[in-house]
Amino acid sequence: MAIPISVKQLIEGNLIESERIELKKGFNPEAILHSMCAFANDFNNWGGGYILLGVSDNHDIIGLKEKQVDSIMKQLLDLSNKVQHPYFPIIEPVRYSGKMVIVLYCPGGPARPYKAPKSLGKKSKYMYYIRHSSATVIANTEEEKELIGMSNQIPYDDRINLKASIEDLDLQLMKVFLREINSNLNPNTLSFEDLCRSLNIVDGPKEYLKPKNVGLLMFSQNPEKYIKTPWIEVTVFHDRVGDKFEEEKFEGPISSQIKMALQYIRNAAIRERVQKVNTQAEAIRFFTYPYTAIEESLVNAVYHKSYEIDAPVEVRIELDRIDIISYPGPLPPLNKDNINDEIVISKRYRNRRIGDFLKELRLTEGKNTGFRKIRAAMKYNGSPKPVFITDEERVQFITRLLIHPDFKNEPITEPLNEPLNEPLKIDLIFDFIKLNPNCKRKDIEKNTKIPLGTLKRHLQELIGDGKIKKEGSDKTGGYVILGE
Repeated sequence: MAIPISVKQLIEGNLIESERIELKKGFNPEAILHSMCAFANDFNNWGGGYILLGVSDNHDIIGLKEKQVDSIMKQLLDLSNKVQHPYFPIIEPVRYSGKMVIVLYCPGGPARPYKAPKSLGKKSKYMYYIRHSSATVIANTEEEKELIGMSNQIPYDDRINLKASIEDLDLQLMKVFLREINSNLNPNTLSFEDLCRSLNIVDGPKEYLKPKNVGLLMFSQNPEKYIKTPWIEVTVFHDRVGDKFEEEKFEGPISSQIKMALQYIRNAAIRERVQKVNTQAEAIRFFTYPYTAIEESLVNAVYHKSYEIDAPVEVRIELDRIDIISYPGPLPPLNKDNINDEIVISKRYRNRRIGDFLKELRLTEGKNTGFRKIRAAMKYNGSPKPVFITDEERVQFITRLLIHPDFKNEPITEPLNEPLNEPLKIDLIFDFIKLNPNCKRKDIEKNTKIPLGTLKRHLQELIGDGKIKKEGSDKTGGYVILGE
């Protein structure tokens, strides 16, 4: 079975944290068994990890002898059966830089905690293995207790959804995703079931195959049918009392929600000012709010919210601030007393699979950089420091972005001078058509806020590229996505 992410991205990219990648220049069965067990236990809910055979610690491609590959594959199957409970990673031999490499994708297991023998000798003692930073170690007494306490606690996004069926997953959305991440998976040569298994978005026997929640959130047109309030709500207030306001709800696959909500917020809240300075040639440009801070805050809210709680991600655009709210609050060790510290470290993730998909789409990094990026963006813009808010019981988490002082107490009516970059415009148009088949041009214009002339040009580009087509007459017809 093929692995969605490419070997090139694993070796050369920075999508996957080093804690989740184990490089082995040769085949060491005992060490590989221990790392498989550690990734299966997924102690920090990172989403498991990857083991690359034939690659040295400094990322040199050593390669494996081709005549050894079949033998190693059989031995890996034997090692999988030595884990208690049996645990089977996805294994793929690939040719990279002219040499053979074997990739093991080891997602967090459904039946943790797992044990593995300390050695491959007879009557070896079984131990719990976990990851500490980029090393595989035996769990100490406290970690062992915590691991046992996590017994069968599968993160919600990685659980199967009994209310849905595999038919509720959308093949076209998967194709779009694979194209965006430059995956080696070819959806045209795989059966739908094999494609879903390769993306690890389904589970169960062939006769009772069910989608996982992450599959519905990423690749269903209507995830709200199966999951509580999986959408983003944006409210724009036009007075301080709260009598005058506008509301928008963004539904569909969460990656598309994020893009469309960000465009809406950009149009509603971001304005630019240019200030000439006598002592320098370049003018100073600043904004009501830096886009980077809004983007990072919203993506983090979608990533870290609980989809078991009946509450959407909320964005409240007030006259002097933006509050981005998700439920519940942060995971320990973060709390109301340390959440605004300059250095904030938390290695526990609530949604291990959502994070992986958003990272592959480059919407988040998942490396504890969110707080830092938001602070840096606000500082660079000359804005007040962001404020992160939670309560004693961690019921909710609020990221508060305060408006730049030069815009305070002023009505924000002038349009943003800086245009949205062209690739993002095309993405927004494509995503809107994907979520709203047979939509008309006026619907796209109204919802994306893209000027008519620019919209017409990009629609023609998408048609010319074979990505969309127009069905029906000029008056009643609409746009649809073309299959690949």
